[in-house]
Amino acid sequence: MAVTRRTVDLSAYPDLVVVYLGMRVNTFIGLKTLFGFGPKIERAHKAMPDGLLLHENYLFSLIPPHAGMRQYWRDFAPLEAWTRSEPHREWWKQFLRDSGGTGFWHETYRAAGGIEAIYDDVRAPIGMLKFAPALDARGGMFSARRRLLAAGAREPAAGNEPTAVIPEADLAETPR
Repeated sequence: MAVTRRTVDLSAYPDLVVVYLGMRVNTFIGLKTLFGFGPKIERAHKAMPDGLLLHENYLFSLIPPHAGMRQYWRDFAPLEAWTRSEPHREWWKQFLRDSGGTGFWHETYRAAGGIEAIYDDVRAPIGMLKFAPALDARGGMFSARRRLLAAGAREPAAGNEPTAVIPEADLAETPR
């Protein structure tokens, strides 16, 4: 039987952004955290935030439990705006104060150039953390926008960087 090969015309999406995100269970209590996020994420993506083109769920592994998603965004600006709005803003604040027995990561790929990633409480290396040098996500590497710029990408969006969900200085006071 002949193989049907297809490709896509992305010319209408010159600033397309693809984000892979995942949550891996580190401790038994992490199961509650992982399963608790499922319905919240389902509601959030079904609301189709401005700029979100597609959301797909993934199961990376059963042991350890590791679930995630892939999202396609029109460009970086609406993705960045969404991460600074509710409910994402509150989720991120809570996670940065207490990971709930899980590790969270994301990798962002921009068609216009630049790749950035973050791995929070990820105990065993995954993704780019397996082959690229690890850096502390502080200072110039604190936000996705700054990580993209540090990687040599052009400015992802016009204007100033939005206010951080949780100021970096507050993390120093947060038990890790």
